[in-house]
Amino acid sequence: MALARITQKEMTDAEQRELKTLLDRERIAHGRALTNSESNRVKKDYIDKLMAQREAEAKKARQVKKKQAFKPDPQATFSWSANTATRGRR
Repeated sequence: MALARITQKEMTDAEQRELKTLLDRERIAHGRALTNSESNRVKKDYIDKLMAQREAEAKKARQVKKKQAFKPDPQATFSWSANTATRGRR
């Protein structure tokens, strides 16, 4: 179950700042303004990394939820009164 690809608008403020910092570092490393292709590559790489992190967090959350799920006690005896409506069938 893969998460949908996120956009810059869906990023948190901290993630947007990190992306801007990465773009600025690339621009300084090249010593010139980045082309569209170069900036899109940086954005794509960052979004891929971010989605991998989110997928890992979601997987951990699913595991915790599954671990904490209600499990009926197999030692308990079956109680008819707990499983039938008090008013009976209509």
